[in-house]
Amino acid sequence: MRTSDYIEQAWTNLWKKKLRTFLTTGGVVIGIGALVCMFAFGQGVQRNIRDQFDEMDLLNYINVSPRHGRQPEPAEFDPDAPETYSDAVPTGEPNKPVTVLDDKFIDGLMQMEGVEAAFPEMRFPAQVGLGKEDRFTFIQVVTAKACRSGLIQLRAGQPYASDDPNEMMISDSLLRRLGNTKPETAVGQKVEIRTIILDFSLASLMRMAFARGDQRLPISDQRYTFTIVGVIERMGFGGPMPIRSDAYIPPGAAGRMRKLVLTGVSDLFQPAEQMAGHSTVTVRVASPSQVASVEAKLEERGLRTFALMDQLEEMQKGFIIVDMFLLAVGMIGVTVASLGIVNTMVMSILERYREIGVMKAVGATDGDVQRIFLFESGMIGLLGGAFGLALAWVVSFVINQVVNGFTAREGVPFIQYFSFPWWLCLGGIGFSVLVSLIAGIYPTRRAAHVDPVVALRHD
Repeated sequence: MRTSDYIEQAWTNLWKKKLRTFLTTGGVVIGIGALVCMFAFGQGVQRNIRDQFDEMDLLNYINVSPRHGRQPEPAEFDPDAPETYSDAVPTGEPNKPVTVLDDKFIDGLMQMEGVEAAFPEMRFPAQVGLGKEDRFTFIQVVTAKACRSGLIQLRAGQPYASDDPNEMMISDSLLRRLGNTKPETAVGQKVEIRTIILDFSLASLMRMAFARGDQRLPISDQRYTFTIVGVIERMGFGGPMPIRSDAYIPPGAAGRMRKLVLTGVSDLFQPAEQMAGHSTVTVRVASPSQVASVEAKLEERGLRTFALMDQLEEMQKGFIIVDMFLLAVGMIGVTVASLGIVNTMVMSILERYREIGVMKAVGATDGDVQRIFLFESGMIGLLGGAFGLALAWVVSFVINQVVNGFTAREGVPFIQYFSFPWWLCLGGIGFSVLVSLIAGIYPTRRAAHVDPVVALRHD
């Protein structure tokens, strides 16, 4: 028999029992649809994360910071002996000095192969006031060149043109906390920035020495006026990027301000030599493939590095575990559907017992009988896989519309939560056919071993 004959006969036999075929195929549709839909959700999450990383060039950045602090010298462990410490040693060498992240260091980074740019991180605490509202935040110093490099996504206005004017960009989240929900109206408004400075005046020192119940640190504030030129979207990642604050000013304006550059209490414990430089420098490489080589060179110099490229590899391992979990859950429905196929094929064999005997009596071999029933089970799997894929797409479309309908009220942009790559679509249909063929092995073998003499006597 030709392949077309097997297909025609399989379709004819399935069409004779429409209800049974519909119910059996329906079980496969639900099982494959659930499996594909869950895999599509997992792929959608991964794609959204990757796309956001690629859009913001997060995978091209490395955070560089010095190794400092006191570390125990390696020695044989003695529980009764006191611990001995040496000065900070970046690479384990006892007399190697701490690398200072100053402008000279940044110039050297720019000469390194694969490095496109390097941005020092300078942030300082301040109180930002707009109208009658004021909020505490960290203001970050960012060059105009960095602002125009595509790292910042503007919602209104534009980046400041140079590094000198008293202009600033503010995030939409900080703007909302200051009582303004319309970014377009904020451009051009004046804001007041209050910075913290150390105050060693005689009055301050006397107040510290002789105050009773009102003792305060020797600090005071300075006030500066800036103009908002741009409103940006708040970055959702605190990773290796030079843009991760709620307010940004150019270095020229920052240089004219009296301020206390302090990003956290840990800054107070830095070695004296490190206080002269920057706490962190962010390095941008030409492509993610060069992250590992640049990291290795920096670590050889005794520096601590962090890159989201390394974290992404760990995330991918987590995605594999999630995919395996989704596969296990989806296989429950597929297993139930395969049992339905076995039941349908066994019933079909019992009903066509005499027909099988006739086919064998006229010369059909065991292989011919097996192929007939395998084509029937395979066709059930093909139909179930195709309609299951359509069901998964419809369900994902409805979920996307409903979820995005709710999130749109909060100003969240439309997000595609499901992804159907070509390999998932073809793999879902192929897996459905494969499971159906496996489920049909027992019934087909049973049909092939039918004794034609007994079958012809069967009523």
